Amino acid sequence: MAFEVTATRRRPQTFEDMAGQDFFVSTISNAIKQKRIAHAYLFSGPRGVGKTSSARILAKALNCEQGPTAHPCGVCSNCKEITAGNSTDVIEIDGASNTSVNDIRAIKDEVMFPPQKCRYKIYIIDEVHMLSTSAFNALLKTIEEPPEYIIFIFATTETQKVPATIRSRCQQFHFRLFTMETIVKLLTEAAAETDVQADHDALLWIARESTGSMRDAYTLFDQIVSFSHGHITLASIQDKLGVSGVESLNNVVLSIQEGTTARTDDFLSELLSSGVSVEQCVRDFASFFRMILLLRHGVTSVDALGMRPDAIPKAIVDSYTDEQAEAALEMFLQVYRDIRYSVNPKFELELAVSRLAQLPYTASSHAVMQSLSAMKRELLGLAGIQPSQEPIAATTGKAGKTSPTDGQERLVIERPWEKKTQTAPPPRQNQTPPPESSPLEPSPFESSQPVSKTSEKQERQRETMDSDDVTHVTQPLASPQYSEPLPATEKAKASPSLPRPFTKDDFPALVDAFERAKNPTRLNLTYLTDAYEKNNSLVLEFATRFSADSISKVIPFLRSAIRSICGYDGPVEIMMRRQEQKEDLPTQIGLDPIDQKIARMFNGKTETVHQIELAHGEKDDAQ
Repeated sequence: MAFEVTATRRRPQTFEDMAGQDFFVSTISNAIKQKRIAHAYLFSGPRGVGKTSSARILAKALNCEQGPTAHPCGVCSNCKEITAGNSTDVIEIDGASNTSVNDIRAIKDEVMFPPQKCRYKIYIIDEVHMLSTSAFNALLKTIEEPPEYIIFIFATTETQKVPATIRSRCQQFHFRLFTMETIVKLLTEAAAETDVQADHDALLWIARESTGSMRDAYTLFDQIVSFSHGHITLASIQDKLGVSGVESLNNVVLSIQEGTTARTDDFLSELLSSGVSVEQCVRDFASFFRMILLLRHGVTSVDALGMRPDAIPKAIVDSYTDEQAEAALEMFLQVYRDIRYSVNPKFELELAVSRLAQLPYTASSHAVMQSLSAMKRELLGLAGIQPSQEPIAATTGKAGKTSPTDGQERLVIERPWEKKTQTAPPPRQNQTPPPESSPLEPSPFESSQPVSKTSEKQERQRETMDSDDVTHVTQPLASPQYSEPLPATEKAKASPSLPRPFTKDDFPALVDAFERAKNPTRLNLTYLTDAYEKNNSLVLEFATRFSADSISKVIPFLRSAIRSICGYDGPVEIMMRRQEQKEDLPTQIGLDPIDQKIARMFNGKTETVHQIELAHGEKDDAQ
């Protein structure tokens, strides 16, 4: 028939026929002209880009009766035999079928004989990466020092599997994939040669499906020609090959945007009933939203899009944001991965299409944060407040107040602990006593409130305590960053000039002061057990040695905090109270020193089992 054609007829016969491999053509042509011919070449690249065809053209260029020349005549006996594959001096070997070392040894024996007719004896080994390690090792010496009439041409799709010792002995050429424009041009020439009419959209679809491989494009072209009856159209391709057209996808997306769920289901069912597989439909949806994303980015190249830019209506492209198109593309890519293990792939597709209705409400975290920032600025503008450039820290200090700045009110956050001026009262020894006060100042721990009986009992117990019952902690120098005075609390503001004792009731205020200043030792205040006066000093007892040591490192900061709470400015002593051993039971069983130490460290207690010896009469009564 007039339109019957084979891919063999379209193989390039000369370097001028090779399209898309300009680097290889120019380099080899100049090397032949300068007579700088290597003994080994390595052609690498994806499938169907012309590696084997280039090896045959190179063999003809070197063995042409008019050569060596970059333009073989194609009519001499050597060129005709090489083109037909009948030359005895150009040997093609399939590396996937001849992988053993014995095959390579046969080649080593053959290279000792010169060519019979041609100028060079050329070995073309296709898929050379399939050779075994022993075969590669046997080939090394022959490649490095071959006879002057021997040339090796290796072709492979996986260069990384070829040993580095082989690659270093070869001139390497990497063949690239063909662009869609080049594939469409070559397909148009093939259609003209075979007297077949082909629509541009159909050739674009073939070029996109070939993914850059010219051999795949020719194979698909031959398949389509066989059922096209001399005219290749995109509609016939979609009908015969079961491909979902872009018009069907446009109808599905438009029905989703209009909110007509019934029509969406009808369009999807019609698409699947036409013979399109679920996998192909998912791939088409992914390509559809990929094209929307590229169009929104301003891409109009047919090579990048895979179809005409006007294939998707502008209304659909403008109805989605970049984040929404990206989310849809990612969703269908994930669906394609999931349908392999799905109970029913059709359910996965229907679920993905139904989720497209929620696409207008999809936004990235970056877009959400921008919207919140814009809303915040708008609310502050309506309130007449200019937002501060400094971020507001989440503290428990005083609330902010407004102060006029350039005719506007500006939000000001007070941080008294960051002020460098002295806000607390000076030390007591520098104060001038009021005239009405007595010559003898009362102790800072004297209070006008009556002391309870429980407090008197505890005080007597502390006074009679031996020095061995308490462990004194040395007070090291504190770091300067925690020596600033703290803001006065409500208690201090009530009577700022009258110091009072620091008691357990002030523990929460002390913790709050450490929290406001973000002092790293604030967690150790949870182990503060007691506060009392001893030898004209304020004694703070802690349950663990670690907490006592930590607080002792910030004594200046601790004193400023206590001064801001109750006005006391005297010496502060840190102690660690030892656990008292109870001796009210005759016998104790299961006391472990390590357990007791762990309990003291975590401010806990140990449960012990006590055994009480009963008298003989008491046993009878118990019975």
